[in-house]
Amino acid sequence: MPKSIQSFLEYIRCELNLSACTVSAYSNDLAQWADFATAGRPDELEPLSVTQADVRLWVASLSAAGLGARSIRRKVSALRSYYKYLCARCGAESNPAAELRTARPPKELPVYIRPDELNERIDSALDATEFTELRNELILTMFYTTGIRCSELMNLRDCDIDLHRGELKVLGKRNKERIVPFGTELSEMIQRYKQTRPGGPGQAGELFTRGDGRALYRKAIYNIVHRALEGTHARRMSPHVLRHSFATDMLNSGADLNAVGKLLGHASLETTQIYTHVTLSDLKNNYQLAHPRAQRKE
Repeated sequence: MPKSIQSFLEYIRCELNLSACTVSAYSNDLAQWADFATAGRPDELEPLSVTQADVRLWVASLSAAGLGARSIRRKVSALRSYYKYLCARCGAESNPAAELRTARPPKELPVYIRPDELNERIDSALDATEFTELRNELILTMFYTTGIRCSELMNLRDCDIDLHRGELKVLGKRNKERIVPFGTELSEMIQRYKQTRPGGPGQAGELFTRGDGRALYRKAIYNIVHRALEGTHARRMSPHVLRHSFATDMLNSGADLNAVGKLLGHASLETTQIYTHVTLSDLKNNYQLAHPRAQRKE
């Protein structure tokens, strides 16, 4: 990978404190760009000679390959940020991606699972002495009852959990800490899980471990959630769907929008407001199904 891209990734990781997921996505996007711009010889990239026409050709090739508008938009955003960095730090005179406009992706409402389906999964019978089953149920319950992200759950340590106060200390995006409350049910589940966990916490004090004591990794968490949600009506079965379900059910039950945003760790209420559209959509669907005159034909 070209040194200028490596230094940019180091900049966004160390100085901007962007999440590991964002850094990884930018790394993949820029590596793909360098490969395209040099016809497969990325180490020969000369970023200061790139023009807007070159970037347009890349976008056209991505579209021709069938990539969706959302993914193309993210890749162009990564390239735009990279050149913004080059202009500020490396003497670049212009940003070839600055004025490039890409198609807006269609707005999609968050996927969520209805409370009755989720409660059925969480309350299903299990062996209360078996480590793996307890851990998997705890993961599912923690996602749904706290709304934390997958990366936040994966990085939880024993010292981040205060069972007496019912609080999680979570390290979110851009290394921002926040406190997330939880109830007695989750507190009791955590205590039972710790009693069955082999060898205590992980090497760095991680809460969630594998049977051999090593920390649980992202793909394993995704697979646990996916298997647990199979058979539900959700189009997607991922940890983020449980986060969407948490937010939607909180708002449906009368929680304050600002409070839900703080629990989710949103920097802006605009991000949280999408869940109000979910609840309104749900209300409309119920109205259409239930009211005797809602579907009356002329």
